[in-house]
Amino acid sequence: MKSDTQLRRDVEDELAIEPSVDGTAIGVAAEDGLVTLSGHVASYSEKLAAERCAARVLGVSAIVSELDIKLPGSSRVTDEDIARAAMSALAWNTLIPRDRIKVEVASGWITLEGDVDWHYQKAAAHDAVCHLRGVTGLTDKITLRPTSVGNAVKAHIEAVLSRRFGKRLEHISIETRGDHVILRGTVASLSERAEVERAAWTTPGVCHVNNNLAIERKSKSLAR
Repeated sequence: MKSDTQLRRDVEDELAIEPSVDGTAIGVAAEDGLVTLSGHVASYSEKLAAERCAARVLGVSAIVSELDIKLPGSSRVTDEDIARAAMSALAWNTLIPRDRIKVEVASGWITLEGDVDWHYQKAAAHDAVCHLRGVTGLTDKITLRPTSVGNAVKAHIEAVLSRRFGKRLEHISIETRGDHVILRGTVASLSERAEVERAAWTTPGVCHVNNNLAIERKSKSLAR
C-alpha cells in the first residue's frame, strides 16, 4: 500500500496533467486512503473533473471534496438563463425521454425531478446540464420507474462482469430484493468499484443499486 505522502503526490500529479482542471488552486491531503480536496475551482464541471482525477488514482479508497466554486465574472448568468439552457439541453438530447424531467434553478444550483425508464437516461440528464455555464451545483431527484426484474438479475450481472473483467469475480457477492441490487465484497480500486456498479445498472428493471463494495487494503509495511 502507498504511503500517505506518495498517495498525495500521485493525486497532485494526476490533477496537474488533467487539462480541464487548474491543479494549482487545489490542495490535496491523504490519510489511510482517504483523500481530501480543498481550494477553489472556476465551475461545477471543473469540480467534477477534479473529483474524477482523484478517484482514478490507485490507492484512493474515499474522497472528501471541500472545493468551492468561484465563478469568474464572465460566467455569471441569471437563474432564468440557466433554466432555459438546461431545458434546451434536455430537449435536444436523444437519450432523454421528452417531457419527463422538470428543472428548477436557485442561485445557480440545478434540481432535476421526474422519472425515466433506465439509469443511462438518468445519467444522460445529469451530464446534459452539469457542464452549463453558471451552474454551481446539481441535485438529482430523478427516479426510475419500477418494473419486475425477474429471477435472472444475478446471472445477468455476473455475465456482464465476466465479459468486462475476463473472469468470474469470486470476491463479489450479488443480492437482489425486488428492484434492488445489493453489492458486497472487495475490489482493487474505486474505478473497479464504479465499473461493477455500472454493470448492475444495465439490468432491465433495476431501480436501486446499493454499492457496499470496499476497496481492498494492503499492509503499509511493504510501502515504507
